[in-house]
Amino acid sequence: MRDVLDRIGDRWSLLILEALAQQTLRFNELHRHIDDISRQMLSRTLKRLEADGFIHRTIYAEVPPRVEYTLTPLGHSFLQPMQLLIQWADKNHAEICRSRRQARQNDA
Repeated sequence: MRDVLDRIGDRWSLLILEALAQQTLRFNELHRHIDDISRQMLSRTLKRLEADGFIHRTIYAEVPPRVEYTLTPLGHSFLQPMQLLIQWADKNHAEICRSRRQARQNDA
């Protein structure tokens, strides 16, 4: 179970899944949507999410090649728990930041 929690709890997976919850996107569209992720990290995270079955990659035989990413049924099934986690984080963000500041002051 830890391997699944590691995947959905990493820095980028939730942001990618949230972006794909809205619509099918191409690589560059995802990169623009998550502007602080490197291309290498985006590519690596997409491959991992695809290997885990959360997303599907469709390659179109066109010139230039077109690749689109979309959520699988497994990815869609994760949207509700993901939204609950995002709501919890939003609700408690200020308190967590205050606690972090206090901990830094106590360590100083």
